[in-house]
Amino acid sequence: MPLHKEDPRSIGGYRLLDRLGAGGMGMVYRGRSRSGREVALKVVHAKHAQDPVFRARFRHEIEAARRVSGAFTAAVVDADPEADPPWMATQYVPGESLAARIRDGGPLRVSELRPLALGLVEALRDIHRAGVVHRDLKPANVLLAEDGPRVIDFGISRAAESHHTLTETGQVIGTPPFMSPEQFTDARTVGPASDIFSLGALLVYCVTGRGPFDADSPYLTGYRVVHHQPALDGVTGPVRAVLERCLAKEPADRPGPDELAREFASALPEPEPGDSGTMTLRLPPARPGTASAPHTTAVTRRPRRRGTRVLLAVAGVLAAGLGGWFVLGLRGDGGGDVTQSEKAAASSPPPSRWGTLPAGWKPWQTTAAAPAENGVKTPPGYEGNRSPSCVPDGGALYCAGSALLPERIDAATGRTLWRTDLAPAGVPAERYVTTVLGAHDGVVLVEISVTDDSGRGQAQSVSALDAGSGTRLWSHAVRNESLGSVYAAGVTLTQEGDNSTVTVRSARDGSVRRQIPVPSGYDCLPLAVDDRPYAECAAQAENAHDTKFLVVDPSDGSARTLPSPAQPRSFVGVRDGRLLFAETDDRPVTNSPDQIYTRIVLVDPRTAERTLVPLPERYRGGTPVLAHDTLYFATSSGLVTAVSPTTGARLWQSHTSLETPGPASVDPTGRTVYLAGGSGRVAALDTARGTLLWESSARAEVLDTGLLPTVWFNRGALVLAASDGTVFTIDPAHPGRKPVTG
Repeated sequence: MPLHKEDPRSIGGYRLLDRLGAGGMGMVYRGRSRSGREVALKVVHAKHAQDPVFRARFRHEIEAARRVSGAFTAAVVDADPEADPPWMATQYVPGESLAARIRDGGPLRVSELRPLALGLVEALRDIHRAGVVHRDLKPANVLLAEDGPRVIDFGISRAAESHHTLTETGQVIGTPPFMSPEQFTDARTVGPASDIFSLGALLVYCVTGRGPFDADSPYLTGYRVVHHQPALDGVTGPVRAVLERCLAKEPADRPGPDELAREFASALPEPEPGDSGTMTLRLPPARPGTASAPHTTAVTRRPRRRGTRVLLAVAGVLAAGLGGWFVLGLRGDGGGDVTQSEKAAASSPPPSRWGTLPAGWKPWQTTAAAPAENGVKTPPGYEGNRSPSCVPDGGALYCAGSALLPERIDAATGRTLWRTDLAPAGVPAERYVTTVLGAHDGVVLVEISVTDDSGRGQAQSVSALDAGSGTRLWSHAVRNESLGSVYAAGVTLTQEGDNSTVTVRSARDGSVRRQIPVPSGYDCLPLAVDDRPYAECAAQAENAHDTKFLVVDPSDGSARTLPSPAQPRSFVGVRDGRLLFAETDDRPVTNSPDQIYTRIVLVDPRTAERTLVPLPERYRGGTPVLAHDTLYFATSSGLVTAVSPTTGARLWQSHTSLETPGPASVDPTGRTVYLAGGSGRVAALDTARGTLLWESSARAEVLDTGLLPTVWFNRGALVLAASDGTVFTIDPAHPGRKPVTG
């Protein structure tokens, strides 16, 4: 990060080059000595420099760091704890932190683990031989240099033979997901074995992307550290046994560094051919390309509208973090520890997470009914305050909605290219709704519904438009009061005629491929997921739960019927060839759009065999989304929960400040999940840990009851619509860029 105008230009004879991090206690700069040597320079904020207790703590950090020297620690080069402000210069390590590596690259391969684990064991051996206990070994305090890891930050370390601590009685020092049991129960007994426990937790995190004791609050995390066995799902082979020993509750049961080095050398394989011998820092290109199509399993249907001692000890946590002495705010989202400098990094993550922006892209903002331009019609009667529903395809955004004529928007520039007049003759704008079903081979499929004065469906039709010009290619009628139509895999599904069939038509020319009989007394809801068509037919009798689920073959329109596979309206997606349903509690949530989910049902579409997965806890939210082998629940208050679709176990939970967010959307790489509220505010979260990366500002001028917003992807850009009809795009690497109004 560049220097700010208020930053000094030199400290202690070192010229400052740029910022490396910022926190509540001070700044970390990259500096250069007169001889040309680069250093990491920690400078204390002036307000803390006047605090004698803090000066004593900083002096202690310098003393501890100077006692330690080794290949895998960052040596102290120079320091002046009595200066105004106090500062310390350490060896500059040109590498990212292990926390950033896992956040942006996901869990490590086992072959990557060997050089990291052995390097950290050697670092701990040097630290302990110097008579120092680190006490805060965590991913943020490990830097990845070209020749191996470096352990940094001795701000809360202490001499192993001393029980003296600079903290007040009742305070606990450390970062809960990586702390040892004795750090919670009796800090005076903390010794070198505590660092071994932290190393075990850190390596589990490196392999799985989750800590072995993660919970939805630091207090529960502390309780699990003391009382629960570690969660080692995903850790296999001989290394699991070694990590279990590291995570033993009793310090005496943990191996020492020398023994641990032998065990890791035996348990961890040598690097495979082509693998790096060390955790080498690889700087990514500016914006590596990604696939343009999202891999989110979203069901297409009619969108809906609008122990006590430990807990007391943890409550007094005061921790010093990355870059020296930054106070940690404990998170309740299961995302682990986040220092102030890590929060700053998360708000502007490295570009390796994001995809390539489309050619000619700009941060545009327009409305769903932009003024007429180049012959583009303005929709009659549309007041511009209703949220549209849109479908992205090949650099275009096809939008429609209540009183809104179907239109094509250039997803790179925001220009409206055409708007076609499909409004039924003599029908007021407030009584028709258009819906874009999908796009296929140059054809855009659109459904038009007309309501009577009471709001009941009166007439419907499905039309195909030429994607280039908006010209109507074909159209056919849909039965009155239909539950809707869908497009998938080159076909449309509708319930037509006398209500007795679900008709499968070619999207290209509208020809009928098959008419699937519907039992008398059933209404069918067409669905589309992963570009495959389905239909759920429910009995019309009041309170009836009898359903028939149709799995349609798009090649010939044939269908397999599954009788009552799960609760009506519970289909979520497909996992490993099995249909996945998320069933809810029959009791509705009072005064809330959320539902309570109680179990998952997996159904083999060939045999109709059912597997029931009771959820270990009750998850709340709207309709869940299945994406990249994870279920995402989002509540109306902005709480997001990631759940395993096979076990129902919670993977993480994170709070956002979104208001009634729409369904989750996961980017094509599977690394970032996005949600948006009706105001157009977007939240981005890391899929591995649930860490909140950023939240954007609102775009809607007024909040209106409308469709729940969905984030769409145009290559590396995000596109979405706010509830007031504002349509806009965001560069996820720079979400704060000001839009160019179209």
